[in-house]
Amino acid sequence: MTPELAARIVADSRDRVAWVRARSRGITATDVASLTSERAIPRAADAKLMGSGFSGNAYTAHGRAREPQIAGWVAATHGIQPSSALFHAVVEKRHLATPDGIAVDAGGRIVLAEIKTTNKQWRSIPRSYLRQVWWQQHVLGAERTLVAWEQHDDFVPVDDEPRCVWVDRDDVEIARLVRLATALIDELYHRTTRGRTPVEPMSAERMAQPSAPRQPFRALALAD
Repeated sequence: MTPELAARIVADSRDRVAWVRARSRGITATDVASLTSERAIPRAADAKLMGSGFSGNAYTAHGRAREPQIAGWVAATHGIQPSSALFHAVVEKRHLATPDGIAVDAGGRIVLAEIKTTNKQWRSIPRSYLRQVWWQQHVLGAERTLVAWEQHDDFVPVDDEPRCVWVDRDDVEIARLVRLATALIDELYHRTTRGRTPVEPMSAERMAQPSAPRQPFRALALAD
């Protein structure tokens, strides 16, 4: 990993409390996976502010258990090392992503890995996963991503090795996701500031108090 990339690490998923907190302060690949159009913004804002209500199931548990093994296969076959770091984008620090693997090739280009498990036979990568891939490419400045997936039948892998395919960077799709993410940030800002009274000048006594008003969503990452 280059020093420039290391400087953009916000948190590590191995520290789940810090990672979840950091993710709540920006827009992640999981958030943009559901951004199919402007009509999806209200529901995405609901999920961001109140949680999706989904706490996991047997399939997600299987995916977490299998990811290290698949990541090891990706590293051995393609040289992309596992990563658990949460990164922010260069310009907009509220744009966040946690790729499953990261490497810098001989030409200095950033390449990523995204790992999935599924009980379905894929004819192509599901569109929601592609949105995650493009968002990660945007945040990291990556040129391509190796999507590796393992199909299972009743949680038993179907094949001896995972399947994989390269997904090249798509700046058109990335620009669309950035526009939708900006709309989501605006929606979150309006919701978290709705009904607020104008801020009065603070007295010296109030400024000395340890507590401070909660910041609206728009200011969160910029305040760090």
